[in-house]
Amino acid sequence: MSELRDTGERYEMDEQGQTSWADYRRTGERLYIDHVESPPALRGTGAAGRLMAALSADARAKNLRLTPICGYAAAWLRRSREFRDLVG
Repeated sequence: MSELRDTGERYEMDEQGQTSWADYRRTGERLYIDHVESPPALRGTGAAGRLMAALSADARAKNLRLTPICGYAAAWLRRSREFRDLVG
């Protein structure tokens, strides 16, 4: 697994030679998570959850609030005791 990369419009993480990503938009101190996806080979391995955890930790470090547009991101954040306070 690699470190989190932020391209300015997408967060990316590599595992097993594959890249999971989360497309986002930033407006002021709010990060809108539009879409989270892992390649088929990584689905069911927890790769998207690890990406969400790294993305959320980065948002916290930057004092950003999260607004999940993506259904997966919304569900993951609802279940996350550590990061659900970032939503709003």
